[in-house]
Amino acid sequence: MTARYTCSEALLERALATIPLGSQTFSKSRTQYPFGVSPYFITHGRGSRVWDADGNEYIDFINGLAAITLGYNDPDVNAAVAAQLNKGVIFSLPHPIEMEVAERIVGLVPCADMVRFGKNGSDATSGAIRLARAHTGRDRVAVCGYHGWQDWYIGSTARHRGVPLAVRELTHTFPYNDPEALDKLLAEHPGEFAAVILEPMNVAEPKPGYLAEVARLTRAHGALLVFDETITGFRYSPGGAQEYFGVTPDLATFGKGLANGFPVSAVAGRRDLMKLMEEIFFSFTFGGETLSLAASAATLDKLTRSDVCGHLARLGRRLMDGVDALVLRHGLSDLITVAGHPSWSFLLLKDTPLATQWQTKTLFLQEIFARGILSLGTHNLSYAHSEADIDRLLAVYDEVFPLLRAGALEGRMAELLRCPPLEPLFKVR
Repeated sequence: MTARYTCSEALLERALATIPLGSQTFSKSRTQYPFGVSPYFITHGRGSRVWDADGNEYIDFINGLAAITLGYNDPDVNAAVAAQLNKGVIFSLPHPIEMEVAERIVGLVPCADMVRFGKNGSDATSGAIRLARAHTGRDRVAVCGYHGWQDWYIGSTARHRGVPLAVRELTHTFPYNDPEALDKLLAEHPGEFAAVILEPMNVAEPKPGYLAEVARLTRAHGALLVFDETITGFRYSPGGAQEYFGVTPDLATFGKGLANGFPVSAVAGRRDLMKLMEEIFFSFTFGGETLSLAASAATLDKLTRSDVCGHLARLGRRLMDGVDALVLRHGLSDLITVAGHPSWSFLLLKDTPLATQWQTKTLFLQEIFARGILSLGTHNLSYAHSEADIDRLLAVYDEVFPLLRAGALEGRMAELLRCPPLEPLFKVR
């Protein structure tokens, strides 16, 4: 066992006996974290910080896979949840808070006339696709980005074991920022596409006019445009990426930051489309669970009252500019780039003749974890992050980048790694 992670590694061994991969969430599992140099379990968090099972403290830039937009243990969210807990969690009839949160979303999101709630982003995207199929009478779907674990989407990835071939054949991928490729795809199956669903932005900025052209092409082919705003919603701006970029889809899906980590998601869209929710089946015992909706109400209130999105953008720009400067200073332009939106940016690593990107990523994680930074190469910012947190991250990168240079560009990877490298996984962005 590793001295720094004794408890985490013991808990992992125990968890593997009863939980496949040792985690309920693939992106939190041992597949993502090199053994011997990584924490595997977090016990608590506050603000921008978390503590692992061994008591090690980290500034967290994963933030619950971007679900934490305000910070851990936000006092306003906690107070709202505690107040609702004393009244009840779920009832035999709807609670008024369902309507109240729906009204808040309608007031913020351009495409939203009506709203239905789920628990996970996958619930919302699957509901939107079922709705699009019901409205159009068509079966095929075009996808761009990551849209959850359900058969209709995951069948299009390398992780499609267990998905029937007939389902897989109905989902088609298209590249981001290439409207001609989308037009060609839609034309190959005329009159058969129910929906085009995409993350309006992930790693790359949309080219000027790209999202508007996607909207035009989608409607020209008689399909519905769905924005998967599971991450971008309530992060890029209070009205999501559709407000930020000025392009309004037919439907949109939300999750993650909607309730600062509490489990709730939403499908929102045009009234005529959403009314079809009365005819298709989209229903959850816990769809109106009041604690998550109380958290959502408090989160949305704080989002608009405190300029959360502006704070994320300002800190994120400081971070991205700082990384760019460090890359230049250390001569690592052939190895490292930073991309994405300031509130949700990515450190991208490249293969070199002397090391794979997976070896370099393993070394990167090994070194930042040891220095109290929790990240997987993404910077998912929260309102609790401070300028001091950004400065500390950049100081750690200033220490670690020379090691990455030594490993990936100077051939010293074997002597620097203290663990086996990570294995390649399926890629969706």
